[in-house]
Amino acid sequence: MSNEFPLPSSHYAQLVGREIHWLDWGAPDAPVVIAWHGLARTCRDMDELAQHFATRGFRVICPDTIGRGLSQWSPLPDEEYQLSFYARIAGALCDELRLGRVHWVGTSMGGAIGTVCASGLFEPRMKARIASLTLNDNAPQLAQAAIERIRAYAGEPPAFGTVAELEAFFRTVYKPYGWLSDAQWRRLTESSTRRLPDGRVTPHYDPAMVRQFSAHDNDYLIWPHYDVIEAPVLCLRGAESDLVLPEVTQQMQQRGPGAAGLLKVVEIQGCGHAPALNVPEQLQLIEGFIRAAGR
Repeated sequence: MSNEFPLPSSHYAQLVGREIHWLDWGAPDAPVVIAWHGLARTCRDMDELAQHFATRGFRVICPDTIGRGLSQWSPLPDEEYQLSFYARIAGALCDELRLGRVHWVGTSMGGAIGTVCASGLFEPRMKARIASLTLNDNAPQLAQAAIERIRAYAGEPPAFGTVAELEAFFRTVYKPYGWLSDAQWRRLTESSTRRLPDGRVTPHYDPAMVRQFSAHDNDYLIWPHYDVIEAPVLCLRGAESDLVLPEVTQQMQQRGPGAAGLLKVVEIQGCGHAPALNVPEQLQLIEGFIRAAGR
């Protein structure tokens, strides 16, 4: 990818009573893509996607979910670390930026947030805003064994004496992302690292965010939301994913936007959970889908 790309502006606002951070890429009057990261990640995971779209006539908004990256940690984790509250934040962000129609690209949790926004069941005003929905290794039903795996490593984040050790950990746990350059692994590490009071480093998120799984049983079982989506949907499934199973994507084809002919499922070879969205083939695939969906 070319080294010549626009730099984002960084913003903070009080949304639903919490300080939320986001990066804003591209021209302010361009068609909008909202790119939302996964469960234990940050907005910086979307840098390559944002660079790609910002140089091709789009504006890209990349938020940090509450409890992740530079956004505020919730003082009420059992109440606020759940999809319905994330959808409220998404709606408030769109209001803050006066956004009309948007194309949503979400990795894992970010895809689930996009699904519940596109349904309008939590936030009715969001349904008409979602012009297209890209689910990056996310579906209305997730494999329980994979959820438990993610919950185990995310709920008790390790701490290391050096950033190099933390990078080695990230390279292991996120190996299913597929190919990343050394520079991308370093950026992933540095953009998701915080230092503890004892000087050690650990991933940059609130460990309490995994209480979503215990305080809100089946928060990610969202077929009722999927079934009422009327926007085009692109589902990217990591070919080796243990979270999104083939039988679930087959069921998606028979329900909701799938039954209406609005769903496209593509398996991404060489990836598990979840494709990093950092190589031309993946980015061009999403761009083609979004352009076909129109504004």
